Amino acid sequence: MAIDPRKLKPGELARLLNSTPLGEVISERQLHRHRTRAGFRVAADGDAGKVDLFRYVAWLATTRHEAIANAADAPEGLTGYDAMKERARLRNAMLSLSGRDIGDLPPVADQARKERAARDFRFFCEAYFPQTFHLKWSDDHLKVIAKIEQAVLEGGLFAMAMPRGSGKTSLCEIACLWALVFGHREFVALVGSDEEHAAGMLESIKAELENSEILGGDFPEVCHPIRSLEGIHQRASGQLYQGKQTHIGWTAREIVLPTIPGSAASGAIIRVAGITGRIRGMKHKRVDGVSVRPSLVLIDDPQTDESARSPSQCANRERILAGAILGMAGPGRKIAGLMTLTVVRPDDLADRILDRDKHPQWQGERTKMVYSFPKNEKIWAEYARVRAEGLRADRGSIDATAFYGKHRTAMDEGAVIAWPERFNHDELSAVQHAMNLRLQNESAFFAEYQNEPLPEVEVADDLLSADQIAAKVNGHARGLVPLGCSHLTMFVDVQGKALFYLVAAWEDDFTGHIIDYGTEPDQKQAYFTLRDVRRTLGAASPRAGVEGAIYGGLERLIEATVAREWRRDDGAMVRIDRCLIDANWGSSTDVVYQFCRQSPHASVLTPSHGRYVGASSLPFSDYKRKRGERVGLNWRVPIVTGKRAVRHVLFDTNYWKSFVHARLAVPMGDPGGLSLFGQKPEPHRLLSEHLTSEYRVRTEGRGRTVDEWKLRVEGLDNHWLDGLVGAAVAASMQGAVLFGTDARVSNRPRIRLSAIRGDRR
Repeated sequence: MAIDPRKLKPGELARLLNSTPLGEVISERQLHRHRTRAGFRVAADGDAGKVDLFRYVAWLATTRHEAIANAADAPEGLTGYDAMKERARLRNAMLSLSGRDIGDLPPVADQARKERAARDFRFFCEAYFPQTFHLKWSDDHLKVIAKIEQAVLEGGLFAMAMPRGSGKTSLCEIACLWALVFGHREFVALVGSDEEHAAGMLESIKAELENSEILGGDFPEVCHPIRSLEGIHQRASGQLYQGKQTHIGWTAREIVLPTIPGSAASGAIIRVAGITGRIRGMKHKRVDGVSVRPSLVLIDDPQTDESARSPSQCANRERILAGAILGMAGPGRKIAGLMTLTVVRPDDLADRILDRDKHPQWQGERTKMVYSFPKNEKIWAEYARVRAEGLRADRGSIDATAFYGKHRTAMDEGAVIAWPERFNHDELSAVQHAMNLRLQNESAFFAEYQNEPLPEVEVADDLLSADQIAAKVNGHARGLVPLGCSHLTMFVDVQGKALFYLVAAWEDDFTGHIIDYGTEPDQKQAYFTLRDVRRTLGAASPRAGVEGAIYGGLERLIEATVAREWRRDDGAMVRIDRCLIDANWGSSTDVVYQFCRQSPHASVLTPSHGRYVGASSLPFSDYKRKRGERVGLNWRVPIVTGKRAVRHVLFDTNYWKSFVHARLAVPMGDPGGLSLFGQKPEPHRLLSEHLTSEYRVRTEGRGRTVDEWKLRVEGLDNHWLDGLVGAAVAASMQGAVLFGTDARVSNRPRIRLSAIRGDRR
């Protein structure tokens, strides 16, 4: 039977090879492995299931020659299995190297577009981010774009107030990209109102670098290495280009663009931070060993709604802008900067920065949503009525929009809108959109969209605002006791991290002067909260527990205040008459009692307990006085019982908080008023925040009306308010009396028992 050597079945091929004088040279299993390795190279034409003998022999010869060559190239000194392992290691190393190397960069998609955008920020926004900037620019936008160009290319400081929703955050983010990818700036700092806001802006920039097709097409030297990471950012440290590391940085707070030869953006850095975060000392060491500092800072809305309503936070952020941020470039260098803001309330951070008299270097400029309101107020009043009725009837604004469409010409008369393209899909024009926002909340509209907040309306009450309290300065130096004061008192509010103290001088008619306040340990900064204090009692007493740290803090504080003499206006030296120490905090009660008993100044120190006496509670005046007790104006010193051999004072916190706020409300110069040391209100902003941290609610119960005091916001610090209250209670204990509050005790003559018996007879 004739066979075709070019078309043999595997079994036939094995029998043919084994039929020679050499005997069995191959098994069907080994032949199967050879066919698997060789694949179609040994298959017969037109039938992959059969083998071509000649091709198979050629493949065997080639394989044998390769084995001989590999043996010749074997690592020196290695043979057999060790040589095979070394070859496998080298092969894997080459595969790893080829996997880490990103290969050649793709060509630039549109070189002309890229060159035009290099010096034209407006074109860069329109060409590379058409989905973000899809509306026509307003004149105010063009002003901001021109300011950004000038800041990036030439330098300078600029502050612009823009309405909410005007795209100022997007402009800041894109400005960072523009400055970096073209090499205009090598280190850009992007500062937000807080850390979370700043991190959100960086995530937006990362998304553009990873996903924008237009940006990736024209900037392959920047985007191709980033996209080669395939979202696995741990690969960044090992990525190679032409055998050299790209040194990409890709963290939650920083981007370092890839180091590519010939790239204008090679090694450029963008770093974000919150304005109250770690800004000082911001620098980066490049691959060549050169340390670089930010040369451009873009600040987007540096205040929050909460900080805008806090004078001390505004002052703190203002100092950061003037100090830490403007000094980021390092010694001998000026930093370029652009700041976009929104004014929230009068005299907040944005309002002060935009004031060219206070901060001329920022060249502040305000923009608005509406530069001129419509003249026909009567028709707009009717529109407001129709709109309100439609909303109440669950019809939405359909009726109001129809009314506006019918009378649009008359209603638009006199209106000048900054951005005519800005209105919602269910509205007909930007004028209608602006008036709808105004009708929703007029005060919010003028603050958020006009950057001209309306004057804040105070509640009809005698409580002063934080600014008004801070302004009640008397011109005296810190620690100086005014002439005429006969009582010097102090209160210590005990907290786990620090001790808050306040010293006040009082005249006999309760005219008071705050002469000193602070913390132990001293925080050495103008603004702080208990949550973020850095110098703590535990740090001052590293080997002590909580109670030991409090005891040590009290020792240091009393030695620095009660043990010293205080100078009076006339040169006389006086000492603190009474110091109350809060014994209510946590587990500090026994420690406070122990300290007051063992201190060398025990005669001056008194533990105190504030009691919340509400309308339904039994008032202090109704307590039955016991023999040996001291009783005063809503305070009493009970008889000592139990293990604590130190007398303490109890007082009604609600009454005394109303009392000190009434003293603050008294005009300067009138009897019974309360003032602060110093000549400027700014240093007292934190104190005034503590004093206004609570509000009162007038409640009725048991036939009487009582002020019950509550925190305005949970977690606010009120420690110096407690200090002022305690100092006032101590003054009352020392004999200070407000006119009209002195309760005279009737003198009852002593009667003999025999006289009573005689009367009965």
